[in-house]
Amino acid sequence: MPGSKEIRTKIKSVQNTRKITKAMEMVAASKMRKAQNRMKAARPYGEKIRNVAAHMSHAHPEYRHPFLVKRETTKGVGLVIVTSDKGLCGGLNTNVLRMVLGRMKQWDVAGMTISTTAVGTKGFGFLQRMGSNVVSHVTALGDTPHMDRLIGPLKVMLDAYSEGRVDAVYLAYTRFVNTMKQEPAFEQLLPLTDEKLMGEGRAESGAWDYLYEPDAKAVIDELLVRYVEALIYQALTENMASEQSARMVAMKAASDNAGSVIDELQLIYNKSRQAAITKELSEIVAGAAAV
Repeated sequence: MPGSKEIRTKIKSVQNTRKITKAMEMVAASKMRKAQNRMKAARPYGEKIRNVAAHMSHAHPEYRHPFLVKRETTKGVGLVIVTSDKGLCGGLNTNVLRMVLGRMKQWDVAGMTISTTAVGTKGFGFLQRMGSNVVSHVTALGDTPHMDRLIGPLKVMLDAYSEGRVDAVYLAYTRFVNTMKQEPAFEQLLPLTDEKLMGEGRAESGAWDYLYEPDAKAVIDELLVRYVEALIYQALTENMASEQSARMVAMKAASDNAGSVIDELQLIYNKSRQAAITKELSEIVAGAAAV
């Protein structure tokens, strides 16, 4: 059995660790509420621009944007991976990266070339270790995402699709369900499908017609690019809300585990102290009896 001094030192160390995890839990809880509000605030814009893009895609203009045209064969794929910049958030990044690894293996077996864009430090490090072809990346986004930092890296992938270097683009991120549940999501970003444009459980009703100024090509080009950027921005806000929720839960579990360890160590310390006292009393009694 370890000595009382070693046990006291270990108890003090675990108590200090619990203070840190408790503080991180409180910080994550505060950031989680802000991230959830930011995610909810971005949804109305995404919903509105999706409706407009869906209506324009079904209006049958003379111009058909490449984002809406499905390629006959898929020789190259692009992948946008959204992860966190920091760890200590449970299996949040591990789950989505494991799913991405499985898809990349399938594409590799099919003989497809893979181009990737990383949003977040964890995903960027994973792709570098994999030796993947990273065409663009953005890291250190902070707690508040800004679209101006996303546009550059995303434009590299969108240009690759427009120029035919990739035939499909996919998006991987963590979808926020609730505070206790976050699930990895893998979606097709390009070409845009009718289901994606119209939304789940919706059907197209009526005929839509528009007057384009200056022309249909300029309007649709700008609108669909903004729509794709809105999809990725929404995915980023979902991932950030998931990150803070997962970190809060993980730090709470760590604090609870630290409390359990302290209780166990305190019990061991009491037993050790009691054994030492009993030994000293026995020595005193033995000494008195010898006298």
